[in-house]
Amino acid sequence: MTGTGVRADARIVARADGRGGTALPVLDGEGPLALRRTRAGGTGARVMVVGAMSGPLGGDRFTLTARVEEGARLHVGSAAATLALPGQAKGEARYDVRLDVADGAELHWLPEQLISARGSDLYVTTRAELTAGARLVLREEQVLGRTGEEPGRLTSRLTVRVAGRTVLDQELSYGPGAPGGWDGPAVLAGHRAVGQLVVVRPDFADRPVEGRMLGECAALIPLTGPAALVSAVASDALRLRRVLDEALGDLG
Repeated sequence: MTGTGVRADARIVARADGRGGTALPVLDGEGPLALRRTRAGGTGARVMVVGAMSGPLGGDRFTLTARVEEGARLHVGSAAATLALPGQAKGEARYDVRLDVADGAELHWLPEQLISARGSDLYVTTRAELTAGARLVLREEQVLGRTGEEPGRLTSRLTVRVAGRTVLDQELSYGPGAPGGWDGPAVLAGHRAVGQLVVVRPDFADRPVEGRMLGECAALIPLTGPAALVSAVASDALRLRRVLDEALGDLG
């Protein structure tokens, strides 16, 4: 920890163990980014991110990287929601996630919600790099404010690249200081939970999904390349999760 906030890094490397399973030769976390391997069924490995401290707070810098090597399968979740809070240090907090998935490998990146508390200022980036034969399920959920609370400032950038080609690059911003209209009818329309689900599968290259509405507040969008995006808003985290889970079930 410094006068400008906490610095924390965590790394995961998943590798096929040669016996049909997945090993974790690197599982290294520190401070607020503690990592725990948990029991997993089948051939994959399962890791939970356990928040050992409050945060991210103002001025904090968190970095989490995961590499899934050829033939490995990894599922990453979190033990609880991440709560962005104001801190004593000035300036925004940053939370950067970097994911790399190799041919024949599969990553399920399914953390719990990120909650933007009043007075917080967080910039979060998630960047996924996949080879042509990789598979990915990535869920991102944000809740703007705790119950009865106005949100802090939250900016989120999500980038997905497959075989060196960008299939998704979007930035969303909410709360005080965000571009005007973020809570208007064209964006959140008064909802306080927003989420994205990205699914990358090689078979989508030959059989792309068809874009369609998923109820009143969600849409399935085919992306260039072997990928699909579900974008949704909801009144609360529980309803948002239900919509994204149903969409994932529909995608198989």
